[in-house]
Amino acid sequence: MAQLILKPGKERSVLRRHPWLFEGAVASLDGRARPGDTVEVTDGRKVLAKAAWSPSSQIRARVWTFDPDESIDDAFFKRRVAAAVARRQALPDLQGQEGLRLIHAESDGLPGVIADRYGDTVVVQLTSAGADKWRNAIVGALRNATGCDRIYERSDSELRGREGLEAASGWLLGTAPAGDLVIAEHGVRMNVDVVAGHKTGFYLDQRDNRLLLRQLAAGKRVLNCFCYTGGFSLQALAGGAQEVISIDSSAPALATARANLALNPQLDAGRAQWCDANVFDELRRLGEAAARFDLVVLDPPKFAPSASHVQRAARAYKDINLNAFKLLAPGGMLMTYSCSGGVGLDVFQGIVAGAALDAGREARIVRRLQGAADHPVALAFPEGEYLKGLLVQA
Repeated sequence: MAQLILKPGKERSVLRRHPWLFEGAVASLDGRARPGDTVEVTDGRKVLAKAAWSPSSQIRARVWTFDPDESIDDAFFKRRVAAAVARRQALPDLQGQEGLRLIHAESDGLPGVIADRYGDTVVVQLTSAGADKWRNAIVGALRNATGCDRIYERSDSELRGREGLEAASGWLLGTAPAGDLVIAEHGVRMNVDVVAGHKTGFYLDQRDNRLLLRQLAAGKRVLNCFCYTGGFSLQALAGGAQEVISIDSSAPALATARANLALNPQLDAGRAQWCDANVFDELRRLGEAAARFDLVVLDPPKFAPSASHVQRAARAYKDINLNAFKLLAPGGMLMTYSCSGGVGLDVFQGIVAGAALDAGREARIVRRLQGAADHPVALAFPEGEYLKGLLVQA
C-alpha cells in the first residue's frame, strides 16, 4: 500500500479527525496508487489513517478510517452502511418516512457517498474517486442493509469532474418501477423522478422545514419562490393556507408540481397559483403591484458552489431577501435559505440583516433552520452543514 506523507504540521487536521487532505498538505506519495486506491496517511513516522487517493482533485485524499489497523474491504463498507442505516432507525422523527437519506457522505464516514431511499428504491450518488472504486461493495451493502432490490445510480454531479470522473447514471440493481415513484411526506403525496429530478430526485433535507411551514400556514397568504415541484406549496395548502402563489422558471418543474397537487384531492387546488417566471423579476413586479403576503419562502438553488463565488452569491441573496421583505405584511414571516456551502451561517445572517435594513423593516429571528435529522453533520466536519435557514418575523 502506498503511503501519503504529510508536510510537517499538516497532520493536525487528521488528528482532529477531519476527513479531507488538500494538495497543499501533501509532501509526497511513496509508492504507486491509482485514483480511488487506498493509501496510508502518515506524518513520516507513524500511520494516522487510511484514505482514498484522488490525484485529479484539490482534495488529494479522503479519509475512510482513522484506525490504521482497519482494513478497507467489502466488509468495511458493509459495516459502515449498516451503521448509517441503524442510526436513522433509532431516531423517532425518521420513523415511517417513505423518503429518507440513508448515507450522508463524510458525516456518515463514507466520503463521496450519498444514498437516498424512496419507498422500495434506493438512489446512490458517488462523487469521489474512492466511492467510485468501491461501487459494487457499496451497492451490495445497501441491498443488505435495506432489503431493497432496486438501486439506481445518479452520479451526474459536477463534483465528479473535479475527481477526474465522468458522469454515470443507470440501474445498478433491478429495473425501473412499472408506474410513477410516489412517496408520502406528512400525508402529502409527491412524485419522485430519480432519473431526471434534482439531486437524487427530491429535496429530502427540507422535510422538517416544510412541516414547519404547514404549521404556520393556516389562513395565511403564502408566496413560495423557487418552488420546484411544490413541496413547500403543498404543505402550506395542507396547513390551511388561504392562498399559495408558487414561482419557478422551470416549466417542467411546475408541470410536476401541478401533477403533485392532483395526487392530493384532499387539498383545495383553487387556492394554488403557479407562476412560470424569473423569481428576481417577479418579486419586483409583485412589489410594484403592492402585493402583500403573510409568509414568504425563499429556497433558491446553490448560488455559491465554492468560496470563489461568495461575493456574487451575496448580491443575489441580498436582492431576493430585500424584495421579499418589501412584500411582507406587518407581522409576516420570511422563511429564507441558503444551500451554498461557501456561504456560512454568520455571512448569510448578515446578508439577510442588511436586506431588512435596506427594506426599512425591523425584523427578528424566530428560529434558525437546518437540514432534517437524516442529514447529520459530523462535529469534525462542519463543511457538511451546507443548508442553513432563518425564520424571520418582520
